[in-house]
Amino acid sequence: MRVVSQKLRDSARDQECTLRFYGICNRNPETTVLAHVPCGQKGMGMKGPDQMSCFACSDCHDALDGRKRVEVDFRDVIRAVAETQAFWISKGLMKVQGVAA
Repeated sequence: MRVVSQKLRDSARDQECTLRFYGICNRNPETTVLAHVPCGQKGMGMKGPDQMSCFACSDCHDALDGRKRVEVDFRDVIRAVAETQAFWISKGLMKVQGVAA
C-alpha cells in the first residue's frame, strides 16, 4: 500500500531536521521538507510512501537523495524516520492500534 498524505508532507514545514547528518546539516527549519527515504519502493520520478520519510533540511535532503556526493550513515536515516513518526503519532497524524495517544 502506497501512502500519500498531504498532511504528513505539510507537517515538515518549519520543523527541525531529524536527519542531522554530521557536517552536512544546515539546521535551518526554513529549508525543511519531507524527505522520502530509499526503501525499495521508489525510483526515477517515483517517491516512496509518505510514512517512510523524515524531516530534512535542504542540505541533508540533497545528501539523502545523492545530489551531494557524501557518505550517508543509514543508521541516521532509521533514527530520523523513527523521530519523525513519533512526532506524527504525538500530533495525531499517524495512529498505531493499541497505543493511547
